[in-house]
Amino acid sequence: MQESLQVRYANTHDAEVIADFNQAMAKETEDKELDSTVVLAGVKNLMKNPEYGFYLVAEHHGRLVGCLMITTEWSDWRNGIFWWIQSVYISPEFRRGRVFSKMYSFTKNLADQTPNICGLRLYVENNNQAAQKTYLHLGMYETNYIVFEKEF
Repeated sequence: MQESLQVRYANTHDAEVIADFNQAMAKETEDKELDSTVVLAGVKNLMKNPEYGFYLVAEHHGRLVGCLMITTEWSDWRNGIFWWIQSVYISPEFRRGRVFSKMYSFTKNLADQTPNICGLRLYVENNNQAAQKTYLHLGMYETNYIVFEKEF
């Protein structure tokens, strides 16, 4: 499967599938039902505003089987930009098939070639042991930070 798997930047033609992936991920990981209209608008809004970030997709024989979103965080400590890997979703039948590994490798290569990128970050649910194992295997490590939020 690896040789037939392609990773590329997402485009507007991919927006509906990415929105569906985001809804499936929210349901699966947090048991949250997201408003499909809001999610699709959010995906399209990011695509219209590259300063917010970008999506990458994994494609197998013309079918989207995975996606991730990159957003940015300025680090004054490093005088550089962290890329945050978010909204990761792999279609269930393609999990454990190294789809995320290929997407991560693509992301890391992009970061290596992009000036001012000082690192990659992501957050993961505390109980998602399978994902954590994958991230550790790819050379990422757990930090000392805990994420807090206040939604508006």
